[in-house]
Amino acid sequence: MATAPIEPPQRLVSSLSGDPESPVRQWLTALPTLVQQQLAAWELTLERVHAPGGRSSLLALVRQQDGTPAALKFPVPGRVSAHEGAALEIWDGWGAVRLLRSDDKSGALLLERLQGGVSLRSLPEAKALLEAAGTVRRLWVEPPAGHPFETLAGRTEQDVEGLRTAGALTRAAEPLVEQALELRRGLPAGSDEEFLLHGAFRQGKVLAGARAPWLAVGPSPVVGERAYDLTALVLDRFEDLLAGSGAAAAARRRVAKLADSLEVDRDRLRDWTLYRAVDAGVREVAVGDRQRGELLLEFAAWL
Repeated sequence: MATAPIEPPQRLVSSLSGDPESPVRQWLTALPTLVQQQLAAWELTLERVHAPGGRSSLLALVRQQDGTPAALKFPVPGRVSAHEGAALEIWDGWGAVRLLRSDDKSGALLLERLQGGVSLRSLPEAKALLEAAGTVRRLWVEPPAGHPFETLAGRTEQDVEGLRTAGALTRAAEPLVEQALELRRGLPAGSDEEFLLHGAFRQGKVLAGARAPWLAVGPSPVVGERAYDLTALVLDRFEDLLAGSGAAAAARRRVAKLADSLEVDRDRLRDWTLYRAVDAGVREVAVGDRQRGELLLEFAAWL
């Protein structure tokens, strides 16, 4: 089977460098063994562990028994990665990477191989947004009865306490935090849409493929209204907007353009984006990235 050593990428290790006794740290320690066991169980040959990789999974490039290339993914256990395989199974390759096999016990996902180094971020801004809109539209399907996915109301309710705690460390952002909390109280009840959403959709989550030009990866699936799924796209490359003239107006134009192209309510997209920008901004400040956090808060203020 595998001859190359299996070492979790440093980016993943660093992102999980908290309490060594935590379940996630224990999972990280056991990860090389888990990978070896899955390679053997599915008769896969390891080419290499993808590096630098991400902060929420290990991805290994492998070959199946017939020589077909594939990718073996081990998401970090927890809420964010919960039910990723179930969402991919529903989409069945329509707008998203195709799931080939999954293992409930280890959490392993065997996926079709995409071009990991080529995402929508490699395209000019206007073209990237156009392709992103076409891709995300395919993912918005009705979830099946008895689905396992959390609702948008439930997910954001779990985030409220974290937003309050992180916001307390950024006193200057208090008015924005209060506005975000107020929006969060009203937004989930303001729409009766129930679509399966990607949940973490942005340009870097859409990769080039052979079967289709662009396919989404790495969902954090949730059921709710479509406007929520566009918020990370609005925030994508926000630093580029900051560097230009008329940044505030450009941010509002981006909201309007995305909302109109996908027939989503402009005001609801703006409000969900403001909520998520404030949430992300105060959390960045809380973990020590004050510059990025304050830029996100500035972006929120423009909206």
